[in-house]
Amino acid sequence: MKLFYRQSGSGQPLIILHGLFGSSDNWYSLAKVFAQHYSVWVVDQRNHGQSPHSGDFNYVLLTEDLKAFMEAHDLKDPIVIGHSMGGKVAMNLAVAAPERLKKLVVVDIVPKKYPVHHDHILDGLTAIPLDALTSRNEADKILSEHVAEPEVRQFLLKNLSRNSTGGFEWKINLPAIQEHIEEMGDAMQYPGTFDGPSLFVMGKKSNYFKQGDETLIKSFFPQAELTMLDTGHWVQAEKPTEFAQAVFQFLNKGEK
Repeated sequence: MKLFYRQSGSGQPLIILHGLFGSSDNWYSLAKVFAQHYSVWVVDQRNHGQSPHSGDFNYVLLTEDLKAFMEAHDLKDPIVIGHSMGGKVAMNLAVAAPERLKKLVVVDIVPKKYPVHHDHILDGLTAIPLDALTSRNEADKILSEHVAEPEVRQFLLKNLSRNSTGGFEWKINLPAIQEHIEEMGDAMQYPGTFDGPSLFVMGKKSNYFKQGDETLIKSFFPQAELTMLDTGHWVQAEKPTEFAQAVFQFLNKGEK
């Protein structure tokens, strides 16, 4: 699968992977910050953004997509940053093929199984009648009956775009995501460990990290460092400056 991407900067490659319902657009501002020091590649994963849609959707496929992307663009020893679903993909790549990356940054996700908790989001998105929809405000009103937080609705509705006839369509493959939503909560798909430098950036107000998870993280990533920021799940969006500082501090360790 040929994935859509945005590239900027030069130097050591740094790959960024968005989370579920996200896209490369979400990382536009931070990509510019990282591009001052690295060759940044922000990828739309399958069924998201401008990348192809597929009825097949799981972490093995997403990991294989990433491997193929790295090979296609000859990306050697990259730093890989992944948020949420993207963090799971990054973790799976790291343990499946540890020789393929230099450093790992995982944002608000840990290598464990999560119960389905996006039901209300999927219910809200599927309740929006694309054929009859007349405006984004109308879509927001419908979605608000399922998703209370305005900032979350704004994030989700970035996936709504105009089609060639002037109507609306989803950039995400909503049916595939809905069908495979349980698999998006899956634990690690590969055995093994990644002994390279790893940073886990967690949101203090998020429920993705629980006490004791650090032991599980260390079982897969023995060199892992943990940093907590005063945010919810969308760490990089809520505290972009603090997030960038934490990542740069980690990446600069041991560098001359």
